[in-house]
Amino acid sequence: METLQALLLVVQVICAFALICFILVQRGKGADAGVAFGSGASATVFGASGSSNFLTKTTTALAFVFLLNSLALAWMAKERSMEARELNIVVPEAMEQPVEDIEVILDEVPQDVPDSDIPSIPE
Repeated sequence: METLQALLLVVQVICAFALICFILVQRGKGADAGVAFGSGASATVFGASGSSNFLTKTTTALAFVFLLNSLALAWMAKERSMEARELNIVVPEAMEQPVEDIEVILDEVPQDVPDSDIPSIPE
């Protein structure tokens, strides 16, 4: 189960990096105005329809894989937590101290300690 989780984590990182790259490569809606001034020649690499169809479909597929992978990792983490709880491996919560004990601890502070760390200004 740990090797599967490690594999899914590697897939998650690769998918996240690929999503970032594909999103940054896509042109925005405002970039269509630049076609009139000569910047539209770069879209011919992906064919006559441009790169929008290919990049959009690839980004959608990567987002779907990223979502499913996130759900699988969350489910595995929940299962691991439930197993640890069944085996009583969970670290117990800190015990609360009574108010009397806290007052005793505060009374043990030395009296010669200054109130502030900031040195006083000589007059």
